[in-house]
Amino acid sequence: MSEKSSGVSDQSGLPRGAATGVGSLPGGDAREAAKTVTGSFEDFPHLPELPARGPGADMIGRTIGLLVEMYAHVEPSGWRVGDRPGRDTRRARSWLGEDLDALEEFTQGYEGPLKVQAVGPWTLAAALELRNGESALGDPGACRDIANSLAEGLRGHLAEVRRRIPGARVVLQLDEPSLTAVLRGRVRTASGYRTHRAVDRQLVEAGLREVIGDESVVVHSCAPDVPVALLRRAGAAGISLDFGLLTERDEEAIGEAVEGGTTLFAGVVPSTDTGLSDPAGSVMGVRTLWRRLGLNPGTLSDSVVITPTCGLAGASPAYARAALAHCVRAARSLADHPE
Repeated sequence: MSEKSSGVSDQSGLPRGAATGVGSLPGGDAREAAKTVTGSFEDFPHLPELPARGPGADMIGRTIGLLVEMYAHVEPSGWRVGDRPGRDTRRARSWLGEDLDALEEFTQGYEGPLKVQAVGPWTLAAALELRNGESALGDPGACRDIANSLAEGLRGHLAEVRRRIPGARVVLQLDEPSLTAVLRGRVRTASGYRTHRAVDRQLVEAGLREVIGDESVVVHSCAPDVPVALLRRAGAAGISLDFGLLTERDEEAIGEAVEGGTTLFAGVVPSTDTGLSDPAGSVMGVRTLWRRLGLNPGTLSDSVVITPTCGLAGASPAYARAALAHCVRAARSLADHPE
C-alpha cells in the first residue's frame, strides 16, 4: 500500500508528493491490474491499459473505440477507417468495459483524483489510415473530424467514469507521442519514401483545444522535444514527459510552465526491467533542475507528480509492481527533502 501524502496542493488540486502511473501494464487480467494500481497509488490511481490482450487493447484501438460516428478495423498495416463498427471496435469497447468494471470494484468509496488515458487527436491522426491506406494526417478535413469525434466520445467516457466512481476528480491524460513528429513533418507516408508535410502549429493547437475543452487535462509524450509552450496555450493543466530526455533548451519553457501553474508529471522511473536506484537518487535530477531554474524548492511537492518514464507494458509483472512502488517512495522523498 502506498504512503499517504500530506494534504492537497494549492496549485494543482492533486495530493502533495503525488505519484501515479502513465497507463499501460503487462499482462491481461483487468482485476489484477486494477488491484495493483489502486494498491500502489492510494492518492492518485489511474485506469490501467493492458495492450498485451491484442488489437483493441492497444492505445490506438482503445481510443478508436471511444470515437463517435467514426469506426475503424485492423489491417496488416494498422487501423483503417471503416463504414460501421466491426469486430475490432466491439472488442475494444468490451475490454474497456472490463477495465472500468474492475476499477470500479477496487475504488468503492474512493474520493480524490483519478486519471484516465486516451490518445490525443494528432497521434491518432498520424496512426489512423483512411480508406486509401494513407494516414489521416494528410487530410485536414479528416483531422478535424477526428478531433470532433474524439472530443464527443471523451465527454461520454468521462461522464461514465464519474457515474461509476462518483467521488473521483477525473483527470484526462492525452497521449501524444507523435506530436513532435507531426509538427516537424516527420510522419512517414504509407510508402515510407516521404513524409507528410508539417502541420501548422495553430492548427495543432486548435485541435488540442477542441479535445481538451473544459476538462482537467495532462498531455503525455515520452518523445524528445515536447512542445511545452504550445500545450499550455492549448489548455493543458499538466505536462507528462520522460525527464531523462530533457535538454537545456527545454528548461526555460519548463520553468515558465511551472511558474504559470502547470503541473509537471516527471517520468523518472525506468519503464522496462532494470535495477532501481534509491528513491532520492531517482528524483535528484528534478531537484537539480529546480535549483538551476531558481525555483522555490518548497513548491516541488505542489508542482511535480512522479511517474514512470512511459507505460509499463514492456516490463515484467514483478518489475511493473516494483516500479509503481518506487514512484511512490521517490515522490515522498521529493516532498520530505525538496533541497
